[in-house]
Amino acid sequence: MAEPISKRDLEFMLYEWLDVESLTERERFAEHSRDTFDAVLELAADLATKRFAPVNRLGDTEEPYVGDDGAVVLPEEIQSGIAEFIKAGLGAGSFDESLGGMQLPTVVSLAAQSWFQAANAGMSSYSFLTIGNANLIAEYGTPEQIDTWVRPMVEGRYFGTMCLSEPQAGSSLADITTKATPTDDGTYRITGTKMWISGGDHELGENIVHLVLAKAPGGKPGVKGISLFIVPKYLPDGTRNDVALVGLNHKMGQRATTNCLLNFGDGTYGTADSPVPGAESTPPAHSVPGAVGYLVGEEHKGLQYMFHMMNEARIGVGFLATSLGYAGYLASLEYAKVRTQGRPVDQKDPTSKPVPIIEHADVKRMLLAQKAYVEGALALGLYSGKLVDLQQTGDANEAARAGLLLDVLTPISKSWPSQWCLTANDLAIQIHGGYGYTREFPVEQFYRDNRLNPIHEGAHGIHGLDLLGRKVVMNGGTGLELLANTITQTIDRAASNPGTAALADELRRRVERLVTVTMQVWSAGDVAVSLANATAYLEATGHIVIAWMWLEQLLAVADKAGDFYDGKRVAAQYFFTYELPKVDAQFDLLAALDRTTLDARPEIF
Repeated sequence: MAEPISKRDLEFMLYEWLDVESLTERERFAEHSRDTFDAVLELAADLATKRFAPVNRLGDTEEPYVGDDGAVVLPEEIQSGIAEFIKAGLGAGSFDESLGGMQLPTVVSLAAQSWFQAANAGMSSYSFLTIGNANLIAEYGTPEQIDTWVRPMVEGRYFGTMCLSEPQAGSSLADITTKATPTDDGTYRITGTKMWISGGDHELGENIVHLVLAKAPGGKPGVKGISLFIVPKYLPDGTRNDVALVGLNHKMGQRATTNCLLNFGDGTYGTADSPVPGAESTPPAHSVPGAVGYLVGEEHKGLQYMFHMMNEARIGVGFLATSLGYAGYLASLEYAKVRTQGRPVDQKDPTSKPVPIIEHADVKRMLLAQKAYVEGALALGLYSGKLVDLQQTGDANEAARAGLLLDVLTPISKSWPSQWCLTANDLAIQIHGGYGYTREFPVEQFYRDNRLNPIHEGAHGIHGLDLLGRKVVMNGGTGLELLANTITQTIDRAASNPGTAALADELRRRVERLVTVTMQVWSAGDVAVSLANATAYLEATGHIVIAWMWLEQLLAVADKAGDFYDGKRVAAQYFFTYELPKVDAQFDLLAALDRTTLDARPEIF
C-alpha cells in the first residue's frame, strides 16, 4: 500500500524551501532544532501508518451508531488508535509549554497532522477540532476557563467541538435562534438546537467541550447580537449538563467522525442524574432550565471570537483536502506503475507485451495534474502555517504584514485545495479505471471523504464573497496590494533566472490583470453586480496564488539535479501550461460585469 503522504516532499518544503530551521532563532522556538522537528514528524509518520491507515476502511464500513444505552459506539480499533495519538502527545504540538504543549511552530504541527489526515480523515478530525477549540479558549478565556477546559484538552482527556449551524440556519449565522439566559450565579442557560456538529458526541474521552454561538438579551439583530459560550457535556462537578444527542447524520464520507444533531436545554438531563464515573452526584446550584454555559469574553462579540477557531479550521480543512488529494495521487501513482495494459500508440505489433499504464501520455497527464494540484496546495497550506508563526513571533511590522497576508489567503487556502484536490481524487479513480469505482481500492473512499471539504467551514460561494467583498478591499485595498506585491517579489527573483524567466513573465501578466479586474469589478456601482461572479474571482485568484507557490518551489530547486527536482520542474511547467491560462477567460467574464446569474429568474428553473 502506498504511503499516505510524501515524506520527501514534506522535507523539501519545510527545509529546502520554507527554511523552518530559521524559526528556532526566535525565542518562542529556541528550545527546538531540526532534530526535534524530525523526531515529531517521524513519530507522526510511524503512528499514522501503523494505527490510523490500517483502520481507514473500517471506520468507513462500520460507522458510529447509538447503542441501547444512548452512548455512541465506535470500533475499538479507532478508539485505541486515538488513545495512542493522545499518549504520544501529538495533539499538544503547537500549544504553549505553560499549558503542557510542545510549543512547536504551527507549520511543523501542520506537517505532522498531514500524516494523520491523509491516513484516516475521519479519525483525525477529533483532534483537529479539539486543537482549534482549545486555541480559542486559550486566546479569549479567563485563567479559570483555561485551567478548567484547555489544560484537559491539551492533555487529551477532553475533546472539543464548534457549534455554529442550526437546522434552519446553516451558514447564515445571523438567523440562529439558540438563546442564552443570564443567571444570578454568572453562568447562562443555553436553549436551542445545533446541527452538523462534528465530534458532537462520543466516548473517546472524559468530557466534550462545546463552543456554542447563542444570542443573549440586549444584542443587536443579526451577527452583532451573537455571544460565545463554553457548554460542556459534563460540568466541573461531574454532573451531566443538559446537552442531548438527538441523532447522528449519515454522511457520504468521513464516516468515522460522528456528526450530530444536538439539543441544548431540552430537559433530557435534569439536575444531577448522570455524573462522570467517580464524581460526586451533587445537584447544581440552579433551577433555571437550560444547559449551563460559561460566557467567553464579552457578550455580543461571539462571532468575532469564533472567527479565531473558524479561520484556523478553514486552513485546516484546506490542509485536510490536500492530504486526501495527496493520498489519492500516491495510490494512483503506485497503481499506474504496476498495472499493465495496452501498448504505445506507435507500437503496431499486437503480440508485444503490454506496458505499465504510466507510459501512456494521457495517464501521465492525469498524474501530472494531480501532482500539480496536491503539491501546489501543500505548499500553500505550509506557507500559511509559517505566516501564523511569523505573526506570533515577529516584531510589530512583521506580525502585521503576516496577519494581513494570512487574512487575504485564508479563503483561498480553504477553497482552492477543497476544489482541486477533490479533482485530483477524481483523476485517481480514473487512472484505476473500473477498479477505482469499487470498494476494493481506496481511491473511491478518498473521493467521498474529500467531498465534504468544499462544503463545510463555508462553501465556495461564501469564500468568494469573503475574498472579493471583504478581504481584497479592506483597509482601502491594502490586502490586495500586499498580496500582489508579495507575489511580484517572487516574480522579480524568478525573472533573473533563465530557467524561470518565461514563467515569471506569464505570472506577472496575470497578477497585473488581477489588480485591474478587481478595480473594474468594483466600478459597477452596484454591489450585487460586483459580487455576482465572486466564485469565478476566487478560482482565478486561487490559480494565481498556486502558480506563485510553484514559482517559489522552482526557485528552491534551481541547479539541483535528480528525479525529485525534475518532478517539481515538470509539474510546475504543467500548471503554467495547462492551468494558469484558465484565469484569462475568468478575468474576461469578471471585467464584463456579466449579469447572467444575477438576472436569471427563479421561474426559469
